[in-house]
Amino acid sequence: MKRQLKQASLVSCLALGMGGAGLALADNHVLEVVTDPSFVPFEMMDTETGEMVGFDMDILEEVAQRAGFEYNLRTMDFNGIIPAVQTGNVDVAIAGITITEEREKIVDFSDPYYDSGLRLLVTANEDDIQELDDLEGKKVATKIGSTSYDFLQKNLESADITPYPGTSDMYMALLGGSVDAAFYDAPNVGYFSQTKGQGRVKVVGPLYEGQQYGIAFAEGSDWVEPVNEALAAMKEDGTYDEIHAKWFGSASGE
Repeated sequence: MKRQLKQASLVSCLALGMGGAGLALADNHVLEVVTDPSFVPFEMMDTETGEMVGFDMDILEEVAQRAGFEYNLRTMDFNGIIPAVQTGNVDVAIAGITITEEREKIVDFSDPYYDSGLRLLVTANEDDIQELDDLEGKKVATKIGSTSYDFLQKNLESADITPYPGTSDMYMALLGGSVDAAFYDAPNVGYFSQTKGQGRVKVVGPLYEGQQYGIAFAEGSDWVEPVNEALAAMKEDGTYDEIHAKWFGSASGE
């Protein structure tokens, strides 16, 4: 499969690429890309094929073809992704990364490619928690290194905030009764509530802190402009809408 080729660890395998990809290989445009394996449905492991799939993975594949590079893809915990880009250990990161002023000081971002925010998730029979203020004195789960964790730290004074390494750990803590609520990125929360959590959890309250996701690059990367051009072209010709509809439904309803 094409994605298997892109995720191959040996650069020699990439020599099979054709067309624009072949030209990129001739110029040694093989970038090291990192993602988080647990941000469903943006990136997740297909247990049957062992490949990474998701909205971000489809965006990455399309952007790479248009911008003219091949890539080796690897995974790591989200809290290590920005430092990996900052230190130059990887060239690119795509993992539902919120563009923030703090992060922009140490890495370069593409233009935003997804509008998001933060949402609150509780068990289906929980009626006392309807908004963020109701979390005072409660136990709330979120993800290590995420903007949702930073938001809770700034906006809740007496809640017991527990950061988990992965979203699956966070959601299992909620279902198991270890926490009273989970607070995280809206698309991920919504996807879980409609899939594995259906009938067991519910999304409550408003959308907090509107956010935008961007693709992260090492500072000064020459690939920011080509990637921005690719993203713009994808939105112009409808390719972005097709990918969005595959994972979330119509982009107009976002």
